[in-house]
Amino acid sequence: MTDRQHVREIEQVLDGTPTGRDSFVTASWRRCVELYGMDPARDDPAHIVTEPELRDHRQQAERMIGAARSSLQNLFRQVAGQNYVLLLTDAKGVCVDFFGDDLFVDDLRRAGLYLGSNWSEDLAGTCGVGACIVTQEPVTVHQDDHFGNAHISLSCTAAPIFDSLGALAAVLDISLLRSPSPKRSQNLAMSLVTNAARRVEMANLMAEGRRDWVLRLSDSPEFLDVDPESAVRLDGSGRILGYTRAARRLFPEGGPILGRRIDQVLGLTVDDLPDLMRDRPTEERIIEMQDGGALFGHAIAPQAPRTVLRNSRGGGPLAVLAGDDPAMEQVLARAAKLARTSVPILINGETGTGKTKLARAMHMGGTASGFLSLDCAGLRPDALREACGNVNGPTTLLLRRIEDLPEDTAAALTHLLDNLACLRPVSTTCLAPAALRLPRPLFHRIAGATLSLPPLRQRQDLGVLLDRVLRRRAPDDMRLSPSARAALLGRQWPGNLRELEQVIDVAVALCEGRVIDQLDLPAPVDAPIQPAGMEEPLEQVMEACGWNMSCAARRLGVNRSTILRRLRKVGLRPPA
Repeated sequence: MTDRQHVREIEQVLDGTPTGRDSFVTASWRRCVELYGMDPARDDPAHIVTEPELRDHRQQAERMIGAARSSLQNLFRQVAGQNYVLLLTDAKGVCVDFFGDDLFVDDLRRAGLYLGSNWSEDLAGTCGVGACIVTQEPVTVHQDDHFGNAHISLSCTAAPIFDSLGALAAVLDISLLRSPSPKRSQNLAMSLVTNAARRVEMANLMAEGRRDWVLRLSDSPEFLDVDPESAVRLDGSGRILGYTRAARRLFPEGGPILGRRIDQVLGLTVDDLPDLMRDRPTEERIIEMQDGGALFGHAIAPQAPRTVLRNSRGGGPLAVLAGDDPAMEQVLARAAKLARTSVPILINGETGTGKTKLARAMHMGGTASGFLSLDCAGLRPDALREACGNVNGPTTLLLRRIEDLPEDTAAALTHLLDNLACLRPVSTTCLAPAALRLPRPLFHRIAGATLSLPPLRQRQDLGVLLDRVLRRRAPDDMRLSPSARAALLGRQWPGNLRELEQVIDVAVALCEGRVIDQLDLPAPVDAPIQPAGMEEPLEQVMEACGWNMSCAARRLGVNRSTILRRLRKVGLRPPA
């Protein structure tokens, strides 16, 4: 088609005469003339942003560039030797990453197929990237589909890339400087670019979801673990935090996706996710859909946050007392510096916060060879003198619950500390230092420095501590169901670490399989006691759910295998 014929066809489209072009192309031509005031006869060069502008665009798209790089490299290897060029643009149409043959770099620059080129429709006219941004659908703009004469030799196929919140984040474009005339010659390019865009979205979702559940879905078990079609990211209660664009088909009724529970669209709860992990054959990981169909699922469990150990406390005995809680990091950093001194230490905190464990860890990191532990409640002066009479060499003297020290023993302890320089007192108390009713001479001999431990309900590393306690006190293959974990993370823990250890011990004892469910957990000590008859019997739940195990599992917050196991245990069966 000559330039004059191209201009004449655009005029026909403006007059409302059908020409056989794709509807998105003719709609773009109209915008170019009526909205942007462009002239198709002009041979405008490609619009290239300045170097500072390009740096800004690349910086803002840095996360997506990283997620896309591997897919672009693989795609470029697939089309090597066919003269294709790959462009990754941001949502504004500016090329922020590029793969092309170095032999044609000058031609690519002149055509605008290079870093920094702006392919937004209002600047470049009808083009693959611009049309993709407007329609948010994969498109091929082939040769004289382009509005401007400068680009009618190009063939551009572009696919949108969406972020995990459903917003357009980038466009992946595969272009040819010259191609065969039939538009169908780009069908393979369309397949390649849409698949690559899907994989970029998947990589981006996986990078964001390290602390959350990720459920990957496929129509076929053969590709489930290697190249799934879609994925969603879920929190511990099964609510959707993010999704790939292909996952929209799970929500045929439309409406918002973020924040919805996965059991509203698929026949599974968050407790069923462990059954969809790699330790089961792919063909057994079947998920029912609401329309009666089925998908295959691959669940990826949250990764435990990495514990960053400060240089001030290294990897010694203090390192195991916390995860990534800022307040505890600060306490342990001070403890590490004080451990190798002889400064008397007062450790305060609520019951069960780990005061004795901190004292022992400081002793292990210090220089004293001996360790003597005394409970101050009811401690008599003669018992104190007898216990300390055999001390030989530098010794850590742990005084537990110093607030319970009898008055007459306080004077004896003051005298003892004055005469035995080898004793380094480390005292613990549940009271604030200002609330201690101790003689001033004794207080100043035991409280050279104070370390205050935060209660468990205020700590940000509860998940890490939960995993550590479970590893220490349960068989290696035992794990928490998502609902059980969510329930534990939501407790107030008035008994702090001691209560946490006891709860895990009870749950391990009650659990009948490898997965600790919410029903295996003892009730919180601060939970209101239900009147008799308020509990919901399993038989009543099953009848209310029509003996549908999935429904009963959702109602009770457990997985289906737990329902089946408990039915067998009590001998319940559906009515004939």
